[in-house]
Amino acid sequence: EYNEDKERYEFLTNQIADLEQAEKDLRKVVIELEEIIKEKFKETFKAVNEEFSEIFKQLFGGGSARLIIEDEENITETGIEIEATLPGKRKQELALLSGGERSLTAIALIFSLLKISPTPFCVLDEVDAMLDESNVVRLGQLMKELSDRTQFIVITHNRNTVQLASVIYGVTMGRDSASQLISLKLEEVTDDLVE
Repeated sequence: EYNEDKERYEFLTNQIADLEQAEKDLRKVVIELEEIIKEKFKETFKAVNEEFSEIFKQLFGGGSARLIIEDEENITETGIEIEATLPGKRKQELALLSGGERSLTAIALIFSLLKISPTPFCVLDEVDAMLDESNVVRLGQLMKELSDRTQFIVITHNRNTVQLASVIYGVTMGRDSASQLISLKLEEVTDDLVE
């Protein structure tokens, strides 16, 4: 019985040592992964911040904007602030900007992310609702630039935005009160249909 207990004790002691070593190894891996994550985040953040600044200037025709990490010591869990200065104005909080200005700032951020890490498609729901005609044109130019890597699906009521599309899908009420889907390629539209 003593030998059995001794064997059991040695087995459990070895198991404990193995588990303690595994815990140390896992902690080391976690620390290494955290460092890799921080470095990747910093690289990506820097690239997105640069694109954000450029796209902001393009959308607003000047000004400046940047992303700011709230707590540099804890970058994986902290927030990110947007600092924006519109052309001819002083620095303002986002809450003080008009609806259109906030929309363009958000678009600049989304598009900067798409430039750094493109997705197959991007759905924008009435993103142009607060924009005037000149801003819609700038938005359209940016979408065209990015459309080689990302397909945009834009839900809109704005005719100026619709004119920028290559394909239009519309939903209308049919005679039997059922919804009907209409599709139209703009390149196939003749001037007679537009008028």
